[in-house]
Amino acid sequence: QVQLVESGGGSVQPGGSLRLSCVVSGMILNFNSMAWYRQAPGKQRELVARISYYGAANYGDSVRGRFTISRDNAENTVYLEMNSLKPEDTAVYYCSSGVPPDSWGQGTQVTVSS
Repeated sequence: QVQLVESGGGSVQPGGSLRLSCVVSGMILNFNSMAWYRQAPGKQRELVARISYYGAANYGDSVRGRFTISRDNAENTVYLEMNSLKPEDTAVYYCSSGVPPDSWGQGTQVTVSS
Protein backbone atom coordinates (compact mmCIF):
# COMPACT_ATOMS: atom_id res chain seq x y z
CA GLN A 1 0.00 0.00 0.00
CA VAL A 2 1.44 3.36 -1.06
CA GLN A 3 1.74 5.97 1.67
CA LEU A 4 2.85 9.57 1.31
CA VAL A 5 3.50 11.57 4.47
CA GLU A 6 4.17 15.30 4.23
CA SER A 7 5.85 17.45 6.85
CA GLY A 8 7.53 20.82 7.18
CA GLY A 9 4.59 23.17 6.91
CA GLY A 10 4.05 26.05 9.28
CA SER A 11 3.64 29.79 9.58
CA VAL A 12 6.15 32.19 8.12
CA GLN A 13 6.37 35.89 7.32
CA PRO A 14 6.35 37.16 3.73
CA GLY A 15 9.79 36.75 2.21
CA GLY A 16 10.55 33.76 4.39
CA SER A 17 11.39 30.17 3.47
CA LEU A 18 10.15 26.68 4.26
CA ARG A 19 11.13 23.21 3.14
CA LEU A 20 8.46 20.57 2.79
CA SER A 21 9.25 16.85 2.85
CA CYS A 22 7.26 13.90 1.56
CA VAL A 23 8.33 10.47 2.76
CA VAL A 24 7.15 7.69 0.48
CA SER A 25 6.55 4.05 1.37
CA GLY A 26 5.04 1.11 -0.45
CA MET A 27 6.53 1.87 -3.86
CA ILE A 28 9.89 2.36 -5.53
CA LEU A 29 10.41 6.10 -5.79
CA ASN A 30 12.95 5.74 -8.62
CA PHE A 31 10.26 4.65 -11.09
CA ASN A 32 7.67 7.31 -10.38
CA SER A 33 7.01 10.92 -11.16
CA MET A 34 6.20 12.92 -8.06
CA ALA A 35 4.50 16.25 -7.58
CA TRP A 36 3.43 18.88 -5.11
CA TYR A 37 -0.02 20.42 -5.36
CA ARG A 38 -1.67 23.03 -3.20
CA GLN A 39 -5.20 24.08 -2.39
CA ALA A 40 -6.16 27.40 -0.89
CA PRO A 41 -9.57 27.97 0.75
CA GLY A 42 -12.27 28.34 -1.89
CA LYS A 43 -9.91 27.50 -4.75
CA GLN A 44 -9.20 24.45 -6.87
CA ARG A 45 -6.19 22.29 -6.21
CA GLU A 46 -3.31 23.41 -8.45
CA LEU A 47 -0.02 21.92 -9.52
CA VAL A 48 2.96 23.56 -7.84
CA ALA A 49 5.82 21.44 -9.15
CA ARG A 50 6.48 18.03 -10.67
CA ILE A 51 9.66 16.01 -10.96
CA SER A 52 9.92 13.10 -13.36
CA TYR A 53 11.44 9.74 -12.50
CA TYR A 54 14.60 10.83 -14.34
CA GLY A 55 14.79 14.17 -12.51
CA ALA A 56 13.31 16.71 -14.91
CA ALA A 57 11.33 19.38 -13.07
CA ASN A 58 8.57 21.75 -14.10
CA TYR A 59 6.76 24.42 -12.11
CA GLY A 60 3.56 26.36 -11.96
CA ASP A 61 3.85 29.91 -13.27
CA SER A 62 3.21 31.46 -9.87
CA VAL A 63 6.12 29.68 -8.16
CA ARG A 64 8.74 29.37 -10.90
CA GLY A 65 12.02 30.88 -9.75
CA ARG A 66 11.04 30.75 -6.06
CA PHE A 67 10.35 27.05 -5.42
CA THR A 68 12.55 24.04 -6.11
CA ILE A 69 11.44 20.42 -6.18
CA SER A 70 13.97 17.66 -5.62
CA ARG A 71 14.08 13.98 -4.79
CA ASP A 72 16.33 11.65 -2.82
CA ASN A 73 15.58 8.17 -4.10
CA ALA A 74 17.84 6.54 -1.52
CA GLU A 75 15.80 8.18 1.27
CA ASN A 76 12.46 7.71 -0.55
CA THR A 77 11.78 11.41 -0.01
CA VAL A 78 10.65 14.29 -2.18
CA TYR A 79 11.29 17.88 -1.14
CA LEU A 80 9.86 21.27 -1.96
CA GLU A 81 12.12 24.19 -1.11
CA MET A 82 10.05 27.38 -0.96
CA ASN A 83 11.74 30.78 -0.90
CA SER A 84 10.49 34.36 -1.10
CA LEU A 85 7.13 33.22 0.19
CA LYS A 86 4.11 35.43 -0.42
CA PRO A 87 0.72 35.58 1.32
CA GLU A 88 -0.83 34.06 -1.81
CA ASP A 89 1.26 30.92 -1.23
CA THR A 90 -0.92 30.17 1.80
CA ALA A 91 -2.54 26.79 1.22
CA VAL A 92 -2.54 23.14 2.17
CA TYR A 93 0.28 21.47 0.25
CA TYR A 94 -0.11 17.88 -0.93
CA CYS A 95 2.42 15.38 -2.19
CA SER A 96 1.32 13.04 -4.98
CA SER A 97 2.70 10.19 -7.06
CA GLY A 98 2.04 9.25 -10.66
CA VAL A 99 0.83 11.08 -13.75
CA PRO A 100 -2.08 11.63 -13.37
CA PRO A 101 -1.77 11.43 -9.59
CA ASP A 102 -2.93 8.13 -8.15
CA SER A 103 -1.85 8.54 -4.53
CA TRP A 104 -1.97 11.54 -2.21
CA GLY A 105 -0.64 12.51 1.16
CA GLN A 106 -2.74 14.03 3.90
CA GLY A 107 -1.40 17.54 3.30
CA THR A 108 0.55 20.07 5.33
CA GLN A 109 -0.58 23.64 6.01
CA VAL A 110 1.57 26.56 4.91
CA THR A 111 0.55 30.02 6.13
CA VAL A 112 2.34 33.15 4.97
CA SER A 113 1.31 36.19 6.95
CA SER A 114 2.79 39.21 8.66
